[in-house]
Amino acid sequence: MQSPQSAIAFDLNSYLGDRKRQVEAALEEAVPLLYPETLYESMRYSLLAGGKRLRPILCLASCELSGGTIEMAMPTACALEMLHTMSLIHDDLPAMDNDDYRRGKLTNHKVYGDDIAILAGDGLLTYAFEHIARETEGVPSDRLLQVIIQVTSAVGAAGLVGGQVVDLESEGKSDVDISTLNYIHTHKTGALLEASVVSGAMLAGASPELLERLSQYAKNIGLAFQIVDDILDITATSEELGKTSGKDAQAQKVTYPSLWGIEKSKQESKTLIEQAKAQLEGYGEAAQPLLAIADFITARSY
Repeated sequence: MQSPQSAIAFDLNSYLGDRKRQVEAALEEAVPLLYPETLYESMRYSLLAGGKRLRPILCLASCELSGGTIEMAMPTACALEMLHTMSLIHDDLPAMDNDDYRRGKLTNHKVYGDDIAILAGDGLLTYAFEHIARETEGVPSDRLLQVIIQVTSAVGAAGLVGGQVVDLESEGKSDVDISTLNYIHTHKTGALLEASVVSGAMLAGASPELLERLSQYAKNIGLAFQIVDDILDITATSEELGKTSGKDAQAQKVTYPSLWGIEKSKQESKTLIEQAKAQLEGYGEAAQPLLAIADFITARSY
């Protein structure tokens, strides 16, 4: 188990900044500007718009924890960000959440139109899997196949897409209960977060026990992340969020604060983070990035 001194010595801001720079350099190279330029401009507009790069960083951290390297995980890390970006482009469309701003910039469809935004999302979705298969080096093909299965499941009908459907069907309904809300967010948000953590470890050949621990860690931080997002939608300004605040209430969405209240929601998110961190006990300094990222999720301003 890590010592208090080693925990204090870990600088999360420096770690996140360094990994973010590495990921963004790789993303810049991964999606060059090709013909038809409008499509690639639209893909790059959202992909390179900033953000925390949390999913690729989680992938890199879990790969290193499992004895792998940044180099073997970077193609998958980039693919995860492409998939996340696709989900944001499509989520912002008028047919979905109808949002005008994302990461402090106009949403993709406000710049390029609904048609190009849909196709840019489709382009990122398909290219993500090509990128994993084509660019990953030093990983046995059977592991790579398992990673592709894990990531595909996370964004398909059994994951992100299914969660989005239930989310849309639940808008304006007053009888949405906690089990339905949990389903929405463990699929819409949590599945890709879990795939980010687990895929990095898979690439490195992690044991079944470690994969299970990382899966539980990811499920807990994913749910905590959504609870904090729900709180921030109420308490933060649009400038602080980089997107329109108050959208949940406007869309008559049931959220964790609407069911539990803000204080219980804060407590539940903290409990989830403690349970997530408990999964990594005994892994020493190699677990420090994942432990610190877990704390970072609830440390964001309420």
